[in-house]
Order: sequence, then C-alpha cells, then structure tokens
Amino acid sequence: MERMRVMFLCTGNACRSQMAEGWARELAGDLISIKSAGIEAHGKNQLAISAMDEVGIDISQQESLRINGEMLEWTDLLVSLCDNAEEQCPVISPHTIKLHLPLADPAKIKGTEEEIQAEFREAREKVKERVEFVIAQLDTH
Repeated sequence: MERMRVMFLCTGNACRSQMAEGWARELAGDLISIKSAGIEAHGKNQLAISAMDEVGIDISQQESLRINGEMLEWTDLLVSLCDNAEEQCPVISPHTIKLHLPLADPAKIKGTEEEIQAEFREAREKVKERVEFVIAQLDTH
C-alpha cells in the first residue's frame, strides 16, 4: 500500500511547518511521507532548530521551501498551520484532503530572550499535538 503523502504548510516554512515535518518524521515512522512548505520561503529559524534539538529532533538539514504546483500535486493531505496559509493556499487538486490546525507564529513574539525561547518551546509542543492528531486520524483509516 502506498503511504499517505502529507504536506505541512505555514506562512514562511521557517518555524511551525518545519517543526511539524520534524515531529512527523519522528512520530509517524513509515506510516506517511512528509514534506513542509510555506506560502513564502523565509529561511531557517535558529530558535525553531534549537527548540527541536532540545527534544532530540534535528531539523537543521530541512530546507525552507515555497509551495509550488508540483508539491501540491504530490500531496494527499495538506495541513495548514496558520490562518495566512489557509487563506493564501494555492488551489489544490480534488483528491487532496485539507486540514486546518492554526497556531500562532512564535517568530512574531517580542520579549526577552528567555520569553522568546519559552514561546518556541510552547509552539514545539503545540505542533507535536497537531502532528499526533494527524497521525491518529490516519492510523484509524
């Protein structure tokens, strides 16, 4: 049986969708094929990389990519992780399932270094919950 192809999408493919790709690789095993992309490509976010590294998941080699038609055609399940990605998402094919699980962008938080790091850790855990939800849905079908 061919694996479900899951695309995690957010605005810049720097934080939330990158974390989701890392969590999905860690938690889903061979259940699904995983990619992440953004409406734009904002590059790698070192705070997101550090937050994931704290739980033993290396996302430093993942690339920040802008979604394109080829990626959309590849995707069976598109999981948007922010309202902007939901609103700006290009047209998807009729066979693609879309799931919207919004989460605030930790990169937009202002504060001390400790407050910002805490926000990234919280986002990491919220992303994990969303990835676990997606995997659970797929596992039951």
